[in-house]
Amino acid sequence: MSAEHTNVPTSTAGGDHPAAHEHPVALGDAFARALPELAVPWEATRFERPELLELNEPLAAELGIDPGWLRSEPGVRFLLGDELAPGSSPVAQAYAGHQFGVYVPRLGDGRALLLGEARDASGSLRDLHLKGSGRTPFARGGDGFAAVGPMLREYLMGEAMHALGIPTTRALAVVATGGRVMRDDSLDPLPGAVLVRAASSHLRVGSFQYARSLADRGALRRLTDFAVARHFPEARDDGRPALRLLEGVVERQARLVASWMLVGFVHGVMNTDNTAISGETIDYGPCAFLDAYDPTAAFSSIDHAGRYAYGRQPGIALWNLTRLAEALLPLLAEQSDEAADAGDAAMEAAKDTALAALDAFAPAYDRAWTDGMRAKLGLVGSAAPDEQVRGLASALLAELQEHRIDFTGAFRALADTARGREESLRGLFPAGAAPGPWLGEWRALSLDPAAMDAANPAYVPRNHLADEALAAATAGDLASFERMLDAVTSPFEPREGLERYALPAPPGAPRHVTYCGT
Repeated sequence: MSAEHTNVPTSTAGGDHPAAHEHPVALGDAFARALPELAVPWEATRFERPELLELNEPLAAELGIDPGWLRSEPGVRFLLGDELAPGSSPVAQAYAGHQFGVYVPRLGDGRALLLGEARDASGSLRDLHLKGSGRTPFARGGDGFAAVGPMLREYLMGEAMHALGIPTTRALAVVATGGRVMRDDSLDPLPGAVLVRAASSHLRVGSFQYARSLADRGALRRLTDFAVARHFPEARDDGRPALRLLEGVVERQARLVASWMLVGFVHGVMNTDNTAISGETIDYGPCAFLDAYDPTAAFSSIDHAGRYAYGRQPGIALWNLTRLAEALLPLLAEQSDEAADAGDAAMEAAKDTALAALDAFAPAYDRAWTDGMRAKLGLVGSAAPDEQVRGLASALLAELQEHRIDFTGAFRALADTARGREESLRGLFPAGAAPGPWLGEWRALSLDPAAMDAANPAYVPRNHLADEALAAATAGDLASFERMLDAVTSPFEPREGLERYALPAPPGAPRHVTYCGT
């Protein structure tokens, strides 16, 4: 069992706990107050037999919340949204979104609630948000609940991404509800659970699409000001907050998606309602990590055309950002130099401004990807120009694709090669095949294998092992989940006994398929 991420039963022990006299958590309701058009007050379902399955102690410490209290009965009731903290006004958030390219004008939190905003140890605001807490007015069919497996999956993936240094939402806790839920991919009822998620915010591209659809420029303006104050405070007095917001989100999304590509992560459902303004990874539904390198890899059971395949992620991110730019056009027009002119002139100027902001995506992405690949290839201290780094990386990736070689394992083996153990990399190639001329060119450069170890994880959440662990957890055994969580939250240091977590699925394993369980 992990020493930090603990699974414990709800405690009902008495005693003079400090929380007995005052609530140990204070939450704000800034979103609910600032944007009532995008917030519907709502209450979470009260579950009668909850049990705390996982508690993220490091995150609780960041949020200034006593883990011991969170394990108590009042603490668990707080996590479920039953016992509200001072200042908490739970709301279901409204947003729109393009889902697989099709615009849906009203989505929203169908089975989720924003409890409020907490201030972490750095002074930054963090949303606390529930998932699986029951139907809301935005529910699109279904019961509004969630199953243990998908909630633990989001916990696992978020902590793995955090350990990899990738911006992400994180789970504070997973609480079993004691109830059962029916799902199409299971013939039997599954144990229910609620995820408690922390995020810099839950503002999405879809939030701005919804605000634009209201034909209320005041709401769009307040949303923009709220987002700028939350995520880009340096631009609050700039005079063109909508433009600064767009530029900032373009930059953050470019770096985020580059970081996904560098570790072989496939989000799986890059709808505009899953594109966070904060630049954090959000919503770990049908996500997966590559085993064999394949730009066409798509694992989602519903992504039949491969719209969100691994290699398409940068292009989809730019497509989503274009939708954000469209939503912001009225504000870009009124904040342009032509704002005093006729409406058409101002709008044309706004479109040019938006296009210029979007044009920054490709160079920002290329810079982040090249810098990351330089680190993965051990060339941070090398004088090799960027063009050479990109050429070496492209040649390597082409061979990984041709021979269906494990992406994560190849880069770890490359570090061994930098230390003179070339058999590690060559052993990944099939009989009769070997690395091409790029290998000699790379070895002739100034290499830093220790830096490679720090940039290339030994452990990522292997798809087949995650499925195995989640199936066991659904059946009531959390041991496999805890072992995997332990591996992926310290991903860069190989440890004895964790060898299987560094290996891809065995040859002949069926194609991995993921579902939108979250």
